Amino acid sequence: MQKLVLLVLTDRWADWEAAYAIAGINEAPGFTVKTVAADLTPKASIGGLRAQIDYSAAGFDGFEDVALVILPGGYSWMEERHDEIKAFIKRAVHSGVPIAAVCGATLFLAKHGFLNGVKHTGDEPEYFFEKLEREQGYAGKENFVSAQLVNSGGFITANETAAVDFAAHLFRLLEIDTDAEINIWHERFKNGMFG
Repeated sequence: MQKLVLLVLTDRWADWEAAYAIAGINEAPGFTVKTVAADLTPKASIGGLRAQIDYSAAGFDGFEDVALVILPGGYSWMEERHDEIKAFIKRAVHSGVPIAAVCGATLFLAKHGFLNGVKHTGDEPEYFFEKLEREQGYAGKENFVSAQLVNSGGFITANETAAVDFAAHLFRLLEIDTDAEINIWHERFKNGMFG
């Protein structure tokens, strides 16, 4: 039985932020990556890639088969409420599914209160807090950590420059390869082949 990794997409999603992660996971035996969005309309990335949507957030039922939910960043996370996605994330969390978010998606989780009780990161603190200052749902400022990536309480959060670290962390979480092989991959893609 294939375990699902669900990639949550919005309009103008940041295609590069989860690219390493989803490519590595989708090639690993036992996993398949599928897309989720507020509706079934294809979503165009910042880079102009148009992704088909496999599941609507409201229509998805089957968290027992889900190993991980990934939210890449993008321009619309703070522009819209995304209530369907908020409800989807609540159901995933209730089912014990880890949630991994990058950049703008960390702001989405924060503004809806998901990060209030856990250590978390995002982009520069000044930017992060400025974006959230009018959001009533965020009360987790004391839990913000200035780091590439933080894993706490079922939430993995990362900043916009952490695509390689993010992928390696998710590879370890899902155990798609040995630690030694993941470390080699991480070193090469972080520092270059001839670094």
